[in-house]
Amino acid sequence: MLDFDTYTRLLALYADYAAALDNGALDKWPAFFTEDCTYRLQSRENYDSGYPLATLSFESRGMLKDRIYGVTETIFHDPYYQRHVVGVPRVHTFDGTRITAEANYAVFRTKPDGLTSVYNVGRYIDTIRCEPEQLLFESRICVFDSEMIPNSIIYPI
Repeated sequence: MLDFDTYTRLLALYADYAAALDNGALDKWPAFFTEDCTYRLQSRENYDSGYPLATLSFESRGMLKDRIYGVTETIFHDPYYQRHVVGVPRVHTFDGTRITAEANYAVFRTKPDGLTSVYNVGRYIDTIRCEPEQLLFESRICVFDSEMIPNSIIYPI
């Protein structure tokens, strides 16, 4: 059973993660993860079938940093804003050092000259490592529901 303090820290992790992405603080994104992390953006069909194919797949904090460098320094794309709406995380297990949890998410996209649209909807499937000073994602799998997604996903979900 997760104690109140740890659950509060878990809620803060989810909220701070979304706020960093929504506010364009992409350089902060890798710091939410352990050094030996996994981050994947994967379709529901592939996840449910056990297929490894993912839209994005990174296996370390270094790879996350490289992605942010690519997004901010080398990739040309039309600018847009993201807004995350994240459900309350449902804790599956807690062994004192790791939490496994799941939360629904919806990400909206707004282009400066356009209307807001639904960009990506699904669920986060997370393993969170409990460090003395902070909680960090050891694994974050973003399982999106739709079989159709924009032909390029630039920013993390």
